[in-house]
Amino acid sequence: MTTNNRRNFLRKGALAAAMAAAAPFGSGLQAAVEKTSLYSSPADLKITEVKCGFIRGGSGLFVKIYTNQDIWGCGEGVDAVPGTYHLVKRFQWFLKDKNPLNVHRLFEDIRRAGVFGGAQAGMYVAVLSAIEAALWDLTGKALGLPVYQLLGGKFRDKVRVYCDTALYQNRLPGPEDFAENASNAKEMGFTAIKFDLDQANDPNKYDRYNWTAGPAELQRMYDQIAAAREAVGPNIDICADMHGRYDTTTGERIAKMLEPLNLMWLEEPIPAENIDAYKKITDSTSTPICAGENVYLAYGFREMLEKGAVDIIMPDLQKVGGLGEGQRIANLANLYYVPFAPHMVASYLGAMASAHVCASVPNFMILEWQIYFHTNPMFDEIVDYDGPKIEDGFITLSEKPGIGVEINEEGMRKYATQGMPFFE
Repeated sequence: MTTNNRRNFLRKGALAAAMAAAAPFGSGLQAAVEKTSLYSSPADLKITEVKCGFIRGGSGLFVKIYTNQDIWGCGEGVDAVPGTYHLVKRFQWFLKDKNPLNVHRLFEDIRRAGVFGGAQAGMYVAVLSAIEAALWDLTGKALGLPVYQLLGGKFRDKVRVYCDTALYQNRLPGPEDFAENASNAKEMGFTAIKFDLDQANDPNKYDRYNWTAGPAELQRMYDQIAAAREAVGPNIDICADMHGRYDTTTGERIAKMLEPLNLMWLEEPIPAENIDAYKKITDSTSTPICAGENVYLAYGFREMLEKGAVDIIMPDLQKVGGLGEGQRIANLANLYYVPFAPHMVASYLGAMASAHVCASVPNFMILEWQIYFHTNPMFDEIVDYDGPKIEDGFITLSEKPGIGVEINEEGMRKYATQGMPFFE
């Protein structure tokens, strides 16, 4: 690209940014593209290649989409991504030589192409989520706009997060451990905290395959959350996650027991598949019920919202279908006055990408944040970003073009999953 073309490119990007800031909700990308000359550099932008790398034993996928103008976009997929290198390369076939600014069209091209190949959920959608986020990042860089502006603007400058304390169950933590971790999170500036209640090594379990919790196991759960509540007082939000590992009866019983502790929510007491069972639990208690991290695409949330099966939805934007799909889900939930509280177990790239969506919708409640950002140096080494990641329990939205966080390939290389190609 010549210097003159680059100057014109940036000038037009600045104009597009000004126009998009005043545009109606949801029209930022359309306005920016329409105001760009068909003969300008963005119109000539073409995708040349898609590369990817895996970390965390293959459960963390990072993609990079390259173009003919030395602009690239980064995206991330989680959980349902192990062994998907060849799926990424298959999606490249749909993207090569296409203009990346047509994000929704490219998303739909790939989704429709897989209708008979698993495009309803699972690995197909999780990988598509990474691709779609990278397209938004690339488009933002091409037009000189942060992703939230492409999504129609922002309702807020900062995104509140809750701290998942990751008090994992490799041992049996007691109430005192819950109290200590709650106090530590509060001291770090968080105003909301999450704990896991499912503990496979609880000696009171009937057996590892029985989803019914008996009185002693229920009491253990109550005592743990009660200790956390006592430690932080009434004005800190607490939520509890059961990871879909119990049955409806247990979900009803523990939700009722926890009512005096005023939880922000009880998360996924049962698996995601039975919406009527969720409604049964939700109708039985004043404890808010939250679910959605294992639901895919907006279609997956339709019946859940229509039936009032949950009080809060928590799609994971790194596997639900991407950032545009996350915004569609949030807007759908808003029609039912249901809060949007995304699940997030990604890197800071995924956290900031999610934050752009959270800022762009009115019914955002809170975003998940992982304690590993503070304890595991890998999460600083694998990305590049400006400023502090978080302050006083809030992510400040990036104003840089695109997502505002970059993949650090060299930092990531030493954590790469063995036996998998690494950005090749």
